[in-house]
Parts: sequence; C-alpha cells; structure tokens
Amino acid sequence: MSNSASQSLAWFCVQTLPKHEHIAAACLRQASDVEVYLPRIRYQRPTKFGPAWVTEALFLNYLFARFDLATRLKWIHAARGVRNVVHFGTEWPSIPNSVISQLRDSFAPDEVSLLSPDFKPGQLVEIACGAFRGLQAVVSHAIPAKQRVAILLDFLGRQTMLELDCDHLDHSEVRTRTKLSVMQPDLVAA
Repeated sequence: MSNSASQSLAWFCVQTLPKHEHIAAACLRQASDVEVYLPRIRYQRPTKFGPAWVTEALFLNYLFARFDLATRLKWIHAARGVRNVVHFGTEWPSIPNSVISQLRDSFAPDEVSLLSPDFKPGQLVEIACGAFRGLQAVVSHAIPAKQRVAILLDFLGRQTMLELDCDHLDHSEVRTRTKLSVMQPDLVAA
C-alpha cells in the first residue's frame, strides 16, 4: 500500500442490522483494503433455564471499519449486514486512530473480553426471574461467600432490601457502563 493510499484511509463507525455485527464484519473483511474492528464481550445472562453464556458486540449494532471513504463508501453500504456508515448530513466523521488503539488495548487480542459477574455497590441491575422479574434495582452490597447480592428495590413507593442469588440478576447494564468508561476519556479529550 502506498503512502498516499494509507493517508486516505480512516476509521469510520458502521451501523449494522440488528444482531448482524458479526455477519457485516465477515463480509467487510473479505476486502483486502478494508480493516474491521468489532470489540465483543462475553458474559453470563440469566434465563428461565439458568445462566447462559452470551457473546455480543460491545456496541450493539455498530462496528468500526478503516477504509478510503471516496472509493469504498458505496461498497460498504451494499455489504451484507450493513445498514449505514454513520454520518451527519453530508459529513462522514472519522474516528481518530488513538480511539481505536485505546479500545484495542482495553480488549483481548481476539476482540472478545469476558465480563466479570461481580456486582458492585451502586450498579443498576434487572431482576431476571421470580415475582420481581423485569424490575430494576440498585446493588447495595455483594455477599461473595453465598454468591448472593443485596439489592435495593423501589417497590410500591418505598425502598426494600432484597437478597438474591447472583444468577437471578441480569447485569447487562455493566455493558452499558463499560461502553461509557471506554469511550468517555477520548470524547473528553476530543
């Protein structure tokens, strides 16, 4: 690749169809002049049959691709699993290389990071089963010896403390907070 060609390459945020991040990434990787970065997380999600391991994109419905906007935009739009390249009117904002580098440094080399099921005080969780299924609560404190968590639940206008098994709580909110903590430093710097 010539020096002028490498200067025209930039990172862009690509919006995918719902739950098609891996399909879009595989399609885009077929082009030799397109680099793809799809950070993913793996965590246990409670189900009615018990905890199940889930792997999904850190940024749901988005991935990052490095390409020459002038020559590859139409091809990227037509790629399987791609909805759009993020733009604002006629502006196609590129993502600084430092942001992608920081993300890569924060994740495993194979782009998949394991989220710890540890619950931290103040963390927002959702109750995954039982009579309170679907209600959101705030973690008060973890009881590691019992693999249980004490949560504060706002129920019928008052706060109630409950103690639940860890596998009865959905901590997918951890993913949202991880996104913010990973991206926030660079957004402030930009």
